[in-house]
Amino acid sequence: MQWRHSPPGSRITPRIARGLLLGLVVLGVLAGCGGKKGGATQTAARVNKDEVTVHQINFVLQQQRNLQPGQADGAAKQVLERLIDQQIAVQRAEDLKLDRDPRVVQTVEAARREILARAYAERVGEAAAKPTAEEIKAYYDANPALFSGRRIYSLQELQIEAQPDQLPLLREKLQGAKNIGEFADYLKANDFKFAGSQAVRAAEQLPLASLTALSQLKDGQSLLNPNANGATVVVLAGSRPQPVDEARAKPAIEQFLLNERKRDLVGRDMKELRAAATVEYLGKFADAASAPAAAPAAAASAASQPHDLTEGLKGLKKTK
Repeated sequence: MQWRHSPPGSRITPRIARGLLLGLVVLGVLAGCGGKKGGATQTAARVNKDEVTVHQINFVLQQQRNLQPGQADGAAKQVLERLIDQQIAVQRAEDLKLDRDPRVVQTVEAARREILARAYAERVGEAAAKPTAEEIKAYYDANPALFSGRRIYSLQELQIEAQPDQLPLLREKLQGAKNIGEFADYLKANDFKFAGSQAVRAAEQLPLASLTALSQLKDGQSLLNPNANGATVVVLAGSRPQPVDEARAKPAIEQFLLNERKRDLVGRDMKELRAAATVEYLGKFADAASAPAAAPAAAASAASQPHDLTEGLKGLKKTK
């Protein structure tokens, strides 16, 4: 598919088209409910002095991603009732002058800032180029643990409290133990505090860094990784292959790569805007002027990347 330039506001995306279709269905529902009192109207209900509109109903319906046009009839009526209750609550809050409460004002302003910032990021991200078939294939081939060599992992995990100088001995004892139970007995006998857990995870549910190491293990093998409180021991109790072919993985990879490009675009644009902005730290925050302020944002962006694949591959867990 090739991208074609369209004048602002002229593009009809699948989401917009779906919204228009739902809107037409909602109008039909409301017209039918109105009987002989009038034709289709943009006002769905009057609540004292205020109105609940079709646009409000459509907005709520468009947030329900799995809603099909055939379900819009019942859903629209349910949404309308919720909006009526909401409007009644808003009117009562205004009667009580809660809209002037400093905490409420602060919350509304914070929501406004968040919405505008998200809208900015979405607008900048629209310039991201859609991944090509070659790029999708390259990512598929470069990550066999996620796709062609994908496995479902049965994991046993121990969180151990220990000092850094104790880790070499713990690693040695782990390697020498016949099973995780024997290693746990050693920890108990030597007064190590630890907590255990078990889980079954698909490849895409694991952090990419952990998956790389786990995918190289055979059943029964284990890893010991240092952490802030001591060490985390992960034992691969068992696994079963459940590969995903390229055709089935393509939508998830495409969305992942596209989101990655959007993040990069937003990051670069924010860096330029930040460099051009005049920022003055005051009071106790004056020392922040020399701190790497962008590092947490970059870390958060990187941490969110596996989530895209997890969401995209949710429907593939039963692939055979």
